[in-house]
This record gives sequence, C-alpha cells and structure tokens, in this order.
Amino acid sequence: MQGFASAGYRTITFDNRDVGLSQRFARKGVTDSKASILARAAGGDLPKPAYTLDDMARDVVGLIDALNIPHAHIFGISMGGGIAQLLAINHADRLLSASIVMTTAKFRGPEMLEILLVEDEDRATFQESWIAGNMDYGSPGFRAPDSYIRAEAGQAWDRGADAAGVNRQTLATMASSDRREMLKAVNLPCLVIHGAVDTLIPPEAGREIAALIPQAELEIIDGMGHVITPLLGPVIVGLLDRFIRR
Repeated sequence: MQGFASAGYRTITFDNRDVGLSQRFARKGVTDSKASILARAAGGDLPKPAYTLDDMARDVVGLIDALNIPHAHIFGISMGGGIAQLLAINHADRLLSASIVMTTAKFRGPEMLEILLVEDEDRATFQESWIAGNMDYGSPGFRAPDSYIRAEAGQAWDRGADAAGVNRQTLATMASSDRREMLKAVNLPCLVIHGAVDTLIPPEAGREIAALIPQAELEIIDGMGHVITPLLGPVIVGLLDRFIRR
C-alpha cells in the first residue's frame, strides 16, 4: 500500500474480522476446523457461516464512519473483491469508485473448500505453506523469491494467524450470494483487474464482472496470477492511479 501513499492518496488498510489484530467472531455451534467442514461438505451439508460477506462489507462502512470519511475509493482483492462488489451494490453512496481485483461474481463449488480451508500450523510450517501456495497460484511473470514469501508469511503469522478465523471467512465467502444480476445495476466507476494466468480464479471471472457492470473498465495483466508481488505492485498502483485520475 506504500505505492498508493507515495502516489498521493490517503491510504487505509485494515485487518478483516477474524484475522490479524481484529476481533474474532467464533460462534457457538459453528464448525470452523478444516476436517469437520470438509466432512460435512462431503455429506452435502455446507456448515452455516458465522457471518456473511454482507456483514464484512458493513464493517468497511463502519470503519469509514469511525474515521469520518464520507466517501472513499475501495480496493478489494480476492475475498476482498467480493466485499468490494457488495459495497458497490449496497453502499454506492459511500464510494467514489471500486477496484475489484482477481475475484468472481459467484464463488463456486465445494471443490474450492479443499484449497481455501487451512489448518493450525506453527510458524515455520505456515511459512512453507505460503511458499507452496505461491508456487501453485502465484504470478510467474512477477515472481517473488522464496525468501520474500517466507518473510511476508512470518509477518502475517506474527500479526495474528488464525486458522479458525480464516475458515470462518471461507465459509462466509462460499455461502455468499450470486451477485451477477445485482452487478448490472451498479452505477459507479469500477476497475476490474485480473491475472491472465490466475489458476485459482480464472480470468474469465474478471471478464464476466466487467461485462456486467455498466461503467466498468477491465485490465487483464499478462504474467499475473493470484498473488501480488513487489514487482507487480507498481503495475497495479499505476493502473489504479490512472483510473482514479480519469
């Protein structure tokens, strides 16, 4: 986010509920371990989430209320891109624009659960998992060395890694509504960014979002997967800066 600040924007980042330094949202009777969620999903019963993506969108509105910000440019990645869509759909009066990055209008299928759910890990194992994830879903045209990914993962773990919290976020994401019809009514400038080689959420999902939103612009970036690396950061900042200034 330093790139946005250096470009002259007041830049606010925050931990979503259930991760980092934010409040945890465990609910009595709500399953949040990977094994138990997968077991229930295999039987055709996806556990009810502890909260929804709509709740997480309202968290954003609550944050800008608390900071006395009447209107903001919103930038959301992956799950955050789903939240950004809901902000554009339900809270457009608080937005100046929405940038929707490497996400989809409908998170599909139980097959994603095996990929997105996580287990409790110690710090070293957590770091190795991030490295493996970067190899599977990263951005080959903007590759970051393992040493960088390991250090980044260590910072995330130290800040407050929480497998149960991530799994609750995953359930909220997978249970979220199909937004495709609602996106057709969005009356807001939107920038949709997707990687041409995203192996987690294919670029067709980004193209679909951009086709649905009347005022959307689309940028498909060659060599970009599902990870934003230091080499890719300036490209993203440049695209967003030009979009906002237009």
